[in-house]
Amino acid sequence: MVNVDLNKVCFSYPGADILHDVTFCIGPGEMTGLIGPNGSGKSTLIKCIDTILKPRGSILLDGKEVLKMDQVERAKTIGLVPQQGTSAMDSTVFETVLMGRRPHSAWRISDEDIDKVADTLERLGIGDMAMKDFACLSGGQKQMVLLARAICQEPEVLLLDEPTSALDIRHQLEVLEIVNDLVKERKMSAIIALHDLNLGARYTDSMVMLRDGRIFSAGKAEELYTPEMIEEVYGVTAEVIIVHGKPHVVPLRPVKNNSPVSGLVSSEQEIPA
Repeated sequence: MVNVDLNKVCFSYPGADILHDVTFCIGPGEMTGLIGPNGSGKSTLIKCIDTILKPRGSILLDGKEVLKMDQVERAKTIGLVPQQGTSAMDSTVFETVLMGRRPHSAWRISDEDIDKVADTLERLGIGDMAMKDFACLSGGQKQMVLLARAICQEPEVLLLDEPTSALDIRHQLEVLEIVNDLVKERKMSAIIALHDLNLGARYTDSMVMLRDGRIFSAGKAEELYTPEMIEEVYGVTAEVIIVHGKPHVVPLRPVKNNSPVSGLVSSEQEIPA
């Protein structure tokens, strides 16, 4: 069980500042959603936590600076589900998922490793794909396989970068149900970047809303999702209604020239469960 603490995290590419003083923390058994428009820094922040990118500031896992952890320790602690799978992998689905066991067993594959892979594939409903070539899968199938690989890694911190972007509605719900259950069961700390505000409201414990690489607001979806905030951050007028006790954003129209639009609809309307 790991606490994740980010303090004044900044990152820049040559000539472009991407992240500015990002600070927040999450604890075991919590799933925090990263939301915000394109270019707000969500994927960059995920890569900084995973040390794919080297940020300034501090990222601590139970008080230990992530950049000072050795490669094996990081691999045992952090699991990443990237936004897009690398289609160049020349391996079967089973072999791809088995790679998630490498931090624990190196190159010695045990019966336990094989059982964990088989169980994970079945839990995700992709057991029938085990012997298929990873490179021949659809984008959505690859995302499912990479999620399985991260689960088999048994990390204490799970990072997910748009894990449902290539999935249909049913599989979006199935994946997030499984991830949410695993986070609670294993007391993992999870950070998930999402474009879908409504999935975020339904499945995360808290939200961090980014705009232009800065935290615009943070808290529960019930606190963040207002018509005024959606307009300011996303540039659209929207209606926020309550569906099964959770806020649900209904986009209406883009704001022309980012100018304020009067007569925002009320956020008090409720749809019965």
